[in-house]
Amino acid sequence: MARVTGIGGVFFKSRSDATALAAWYQKHLGITLEDWGGAVLNWEEDEAEDKGLTVWHVAAKDSDWFSPSEAPFMINYRVDDMDGMIRQLEAGGVGIFRGPEVLENGRFAWILDPDGNKVELWEPKLWDENNKESS
Repeated sequence: MARVTGIGGVFFKSRSDATALAAWYQKHLGITLEDWGGAVLNWEEDEAEDKGLTVWHVAAKDSDWFSPSEAPFMINYRVDDMDGMIRQLEAGGVGIFRGPEVLENGRFAWILDPDGNKVELWEPKLWDENNKESS
């Protein structure tokens, strides 16, 4: 049987100025924009312990996981240095909505983009029950 082998791209519609929103992601999250306005995130450049993976999940219709965003999705971005990312965001005037939190598979923090989309940041670690600690 043919099957999906990964995420080939993430595409979403801006609620305001698409160019300005893309520039915000470049400035605050370090996503390098190509001439065509999008970005290519290359697994070969990711040096995390897990060697790169993408998680896929469907949330229940009454889930508040994406709150306070009203969008029916949330994008999780892998980051190489959570502490550095948080310092960079705060220096740029971007508030941390929640986190960082340490879980079995890494560190997480959440922010809101200018369109009000909840964005999950993840510094991956290999799954280990001993990773979990209070933060």
